[in-house]
Amino acid sequence: MMATMSDQSDLHKLLEMMPMGGLNEKLGVEILEATAERVVGTMPVEGNTQPYGLLHGGASIALAESLGSIGSALHGLPDKLSVGVDINATHHRSARSGIVTGVATAIHLGRSMAAYEVVISDEEGRRLCTSRITCALLDAAKLS
Repeated sequence: MMATMSDQSDLHKLLEMMPMGGLNEKLGVEILEATAERVVGTMPVEGNTQPYGLLHGGASIALAESLGSIGSALHGLPDKLSVGVDINATHHRSARSGIVTGVATAIHLGRSMAAYEVVISDEEGRRLCTSRITCALLDAAKLS
């Protein structure tokens, strides 16, 4: 079963059911669009930098994992729970300011696994990071 968020009120309802958690709140992650096939979110550079003033690579990975995890959770609803099992990232360039946008696009939506490519870009549309996340879909009934 695939869940989709057709408008902002649907997206708001989803986020109430599936809270973002402390890390995403600290990073300032905002979800703009969410379906099993595609999840879009933003994050400010400010507050998420490393000592040289550049966007921290770990912050980019956290954004990528959040977006892929949301997509896989939507894909698994209502019978499956999503847990991340693998993530990798290549950092192409960095940002010093502004907002970055991540777009997670499904590359595999199976019965027991989901995988996403996540592209994070700056405000000029330049690719900063490419990540791939794989999530296992576990039987929710067996975990209760």
